[in-house]
Amino acid sequence: MIYMLLNNEVLSASALADKYKVSQRTIYRDIDAICAAGIPVVSYHGVNGGYGIMDAYKMDKSLLGSYDVGSLITILHSMSTVFDDDRAQETIHKLQTLQHDAGTPSLTMDIGGSRAYNDSLRTLRTAITECRLVRFEYVNAKSERKDRNVEPISLHYKYDAWYLYGYCRERKDYREFKLPRIANLVASAEYFQKHKHVPERDIARYQQQPVNAINAVLHFSVDCLARAMDFFYSAEKSFNEDGTLTVSLMVNAYSESRWFIPIVLSFGEGVTVVEPKELREKVKAMLEKMIKRYSEV
Repeated sequence: MIYMLLNNEVLSASALADKYKVSQRTIYRDIDAICAAGIPVVSYHGVNGGYGIMDAYKMDKSLLGSYDVGSLITILHSMSTVFDDDRAQETIHKLQTLQHDAGTPSLTMDIGGSRAYNDSLRTLRTAITECRLVRFEYVNAKSERKDRNVEPISLHYKYDAWYLYGYCRERKDYREFKLPRIANLVASAEYFQKHKHVPERDIARYQQQPVNAINAVLHFSVDCLARAMDFFYSAEKSFNEDGTLTVSLMVNAYSESRWFIPIVLSFGEGVTVVEPKELREKVKAMLEKMIKRYSEV
């Protein structure tokens, strides 16, 4: 009944009684219960009288179209699931009163992860809100494990992962930390003063710029198509007549050792490095090292 009143200017007691198949006396009792709950229902007298909710309590539908409302609900629903946010759920309920068509949504989002992953996100968000220092063990890009004491500032979702941005007391500078590399996260009892002048995140600072990049060409078998499309989404791709896939992308020396060759090896016999020759030799050398490690098995 509340949603009905929100979506209409004035509704008579008889119309509400017909809608919900009850007597008008029941409607009067329900209206009293709604008022007692703190929702400002107004009674209008006259021929076209009835009940309505104060305009100041409503959101103007002209401000938001169906696309805007649907997009906001999608984002808020995903955030409320990850952070278990009751306030976001309340906002969703309010926005749903503006929807003209509450059918199946055309877009859904899931930006969370495992239970432990989401627990870490909630711990960090609470620490950010309360300005509490967090401590954790971090594995950097060089696979070095370091203890960190960080004054958390914000969370960011990018590149299919969550990142924490904050002031690192060990580095005495602002840093970005990838959540999957954080272990033993603890929100301490120590509070810090809120940062008033936070520098903007320097995205280039955390990205390795291509230096002496080479064009790598890979050939994938039919049974590896799905994984190849997942890992090399932004690369240049072409399907061959036999159903196999050829992928071409630029790779720098840093990327070769850090992620490219290990990912290529994960495809096993389903991938062949076509060119360049030096890259083929590096893949071969790594395979030989792996075989040597298991030579005694």
